[in-house]
Amino acid sequence: MPFSTDPEHIAISKSKGIKIDWKDGHRSEYGLQYLRDQCPCATCTNAHGTPPAQPATPFQMYQPALTMLGAEPVGHYAIRIDWSDGHKTGIYSYEHFRRICPCEECKAVRPDDLH
Repeated sequence: MPFSTDPEHIAISKSKGIKIDWKDGHRSEYGLQYLRDQCPCATCTNAHGTPPAQPATPFQMYQPALTMLGAEPVGHYAIRIDWSDGHKTGIYSYEHFRRICPCEECKAVRPDDLH
């Protein structure tokens, strides 16, 4: 399935997530937690050989709601997101956004290792 990785329009909500209208007519909607879970940085993907950081205690009673503190373009190919949990090294390329689109249509054609 050929698809575009060129966004037509991007809407960012710091409390809800990101919506992208692609030039091929497809629309993707990414919730905050989904985006945070799909962070492509080396730490989150274990690319440099160390496991991702774990919370100080697994019994933490209260966790504040995840929000975006900010989002900024990186060149003409990506968005860097600054998260309220202190993480800000993830650069989400438009290719990555399209590859992780959570809609049912995209899930159906995505390789199993990306579901």
